[in-house]
Amino acid sequence: MNRNLILEKLEGVKERFDNVSRELSDPEVMSDMKRYIKLNKEYKELEPIISAYKEYRDLLSNIDTAKQMLAEEKDEEIREMARQELDGRQSKTEPNEKKTKLLLVTADPPDKKDAM
Repeated sequence: MNRNLILEKLEGVKERFDNVSRELSDPEVMSDMKRYIKLNKEYKELEPIISAYKEYRDLLSNIDTAKQMLAEEKDEEIREMARQELDGRQSKTEPNEKKTKLLLVTADPPDKKDAM
Protein backbone atom coordinates (compact mmCIF):
# COMPACT_ATOMS: atom_id res chain seq x y z
CA MET A 1 0.00 0.00 0.00
CA ASN A 2 1.60 3.28 -1.02
CA ARG A 3 1.72 6.37 1.17
CA ASN A 4 -0.88 8.29 -0.81
CA LEU A 5 -3.36 5.44 -0.45
CA ILE A 6 -2.67 5.19 3.28
CA LEU A 7 -3.16 8.94 3.70
CA GLU A 8 -6.33 8.83 1.61
CA LYS A 9 -7.78 6.07 3.78
CA LEU A 10 -6.72 7.86 6.96
CA GLU A 11 -8.30 11.11 5.80
CA GLY A 12 -11.55 9.21 5.23
CA VAL A 13 -11.35 7.79 8.75
CA LYS A 14 -10.59 11.29 10.11
CA GLU A 15 -13.67 12.65 8.35
CA ARG A 16 -15.81 9.91 9.91
CA PHE A 17 -14.24 10.54 13.32
CA ASP A 18 -15.06 14.25 13.05
CA ASN A 19 -18.66 13.42 12.07
CA VAL A 20 -19.04 11.02 14.99
CA SER A 21 -17.60 13.67 17.33
CA ARG A 22 -20.15 16.21 16.13
CA GLU A 23 -23.02 13.73 16.42
CA LEU A 24 -22.03 12.82 19.98
CA SER A 25 -22.47 16.44 21.03
CA ASP A 26 -25.89 16.73 19.36
CA PRO A 27 -28.67 16.90 22.00
CA GLU A 28 -30.93 14.80 19.77
CA VAL A 29 -28.35 12.00 19.71
CA MET A 30 -27.79 12.32 23.46
CA SER A 31 -31.48 11.70 24.05
CA ASP A 32 -31.37 8.47 21.98
CA MET A 33 -29.28 6.27 24.29
CA LYS A 34 -29.01 3.36 21.84
CA ARG A 35 -27.63 5.61 19.10
CA TYR A 36 -25.40 7.47 21.56
CA ILE A 37 -23.85 4.21 22.81
CA LYS A 38 -23.28 3.00 19.25
CA LEU A 39 -21.58 6.27 18.26
CA ASN A 40 -19.53 6.35 21.44
CA LYS A 41 -18.26 2.83 20.73
CA GLU A 42 -17.35 3.84 17.18
CA TYR A 43 -15.58 6.94 18.51
CA LYS A 44 -13.47 4.81 20.86
CA GLU A 45 -12.59 2.43 18.00
CA LEU A 46 -11.51 5.30 15.75
CA GLU A 47 -9.49 7.16 18.39
CA PRO A 48 -6.27 5.06 18.12
CA ILE A 49 -6.42 5.28 14.31
CA ILE A 50 -6.68 9.07 14.48
CA SER A 51 -3.77 9.21 16.90
CA ALA A 52 -1.66 7.10 14.51
CA TYR A 53 -2.80 9.28 11.59
CA LYS A 54 -1.62 12.46 13.31
CA GLU A 55 1.71 10.84 14.18
CA TYR A 56 2.16 9.56 10.61
CA ARG A 57 1.17 12.90 9.05
CA ASP A 58 3.61 14.77 11.34
CA LEU A 59 6.39 12.32 10.51
CA LEU A 60 5.89 12.82 6.76
CA SER A 61 5.73 16.59 7.23
CA ASN A 62 9.03 16.57 9.15
CA ILE A 63 10.63 14.48 6.41
CA ASP A 64 9.46 16.98 3.78
CA THR A 65 10.81 19.89 5.83
CA ALA A 66 14.21 18.21 6.24
CA LYS A 67 14.36 17.48 2.49
CA GLN A 68 13.51 21.09 1.73
CA MET A 69 16.25 22.30 4.08
CA LEU A 70 18.76 20.00 2.38
CA ALA A 71 17.78 21.35 -1.02
CA GLU A 72 17.79 25.03 -0.10
CA GLU A 73 20.26 25.53 2.75
CA LYS A 74 23.82 26.69 2.00
CA ASP A 75 25.29 26.36 5.51
CA GLU A 76 26.91 22.94 5.74
CA GLU A 77 26.33 22.65 9.49
CA ILE A 78 22.58 23.19 9.07
CA ARG A 79 22.56 20.79 6.11
CA GLU A 80 24.18 18.13 8.31
CA MET A 81 21.55 18.67 11.00
CA ALA A 82 18.83 18.35 8.34
CA ARG A 83 20.47 15.17 7.02
CA GLN A 84 20.51 13.66 10.53
CA GLU A 85 16.89 14.68 11.08
CA LEU A 86 15.93 13.15 7.74
CA ASP A 87 17.74 9.88 8.50
CA GLY A 88 16.12 9.64 11.93
CA ARG A 89 12.63 10.34 10.61
CA GLN A 90 12.98 8.02 7.63
CA SER A 91 14.01 5.17 9.92
CA LYS A 92 10.71 5.63 11.77
CA THR A 93 8.60 5.67 8.61
CA GLU A 94 8.34 1.92 7.96
CA PRO A 95 7.43 0.90 11.54
CA ASN A 96 4.93 3.76 11.69
CA GLU A 97 3.38 2.69 8.37
CA LYS A 98 3.06 -0.90 9.58
CA LYS A 99 1.40 0.21 12.81
CA THR A 100 -0.97 2.48 10.91
CA LYS A 101 -1.88 -0.20 8.36
CA LEU A 102 -2.60 -2.65 11.17
CA LEU A 103 -4.97 -0.15 12.77
CA LEU A 104 -6.71 0.41 9.43
CA VAL A 105 -7.56 -3.27 9.11
CA THR A 106 -11.11 -3.54 10.34
CA ALA A 107 -12.41 -6.68 11.97
CA ASP A 108 -15.21 -8.49 10.18
CA PRO A 109 -18.61 -7.77 11.73
CA PRO A 110 -19.04 -11.42 12.84
CA ASP A 111 -15.77 -11.11 14.77
CA LYS A 112 -17.28 -8.36 16.91
CA LYS A 113 -20.17 -10.52 18.09
CA ASP A 114 -19.92 -12.70 21.15
CA ALA A 115 -19.07 -16.33 20.47
CA MET A 116 -21.52 -18.98 21.61
